[in-house]
Amino acid sequence: MLELAILGFLYDEPLHGYDLRKRVGALTGHVRPIADGTLYPLLKRMEAAGLLSRELQPGSVAAPRHMLALTPAGRKALLDRLREPDELFITDENRWFTLLAFLRLLDDPAAQAVVLRRRLEFLTQPASFLWDGDRPLRAADFDDPFRRGLFTIATATSRTELTWLRQTLTELEPAT
Repeated sequence: MLELAILGFLYDEPLHGYDLRKRVGALTGHVRPIADGTLYPLLKRMEAAGLLSRELQPGSVAAPRHMLALTPAGRKALLDRLREPDELFITDENRWFTLLAFLRLLDDPAAQAVVLRRRLEFLTQPASFLWDGDRPLRAADFDDPFRRGLFTIATATSRTELTWLRQTLTELEPAT
């Protein structure tokens, strides 16, 4: 998830490590705060793998700054991950939101639609926690107010996302 966010933010422009950290934190920080001990070693590994380049630029006031940019291999890796995301990026909500934040970078509406269809298929499969055998549960079926709350929130969120997915797929796949 962190690597995808780094690739996505560097797709549009080179960034200083601090600026990159702020953007990644704004996207994922509510779920997983980004520690320097996590980010900077990952950046070094990505640079060693040829996904990023680092250029020293003079600082405006203080010391020189290391600017990070995607290499052609990094651009390709990002687009490949967006085009064919791992299953966890479809099924895990936090990873899905990270993927969704950068899906616009795929400039092919058909490729975007394939990813959205995978999410739609996942969301329309019955979840065992929300079903009693062949019967879908309702909020009123739960005596526990916390499970009732979980069910109510999950149901509302799913309905909203399903509506958005179907509407966006209609826009991406106009009737021919």
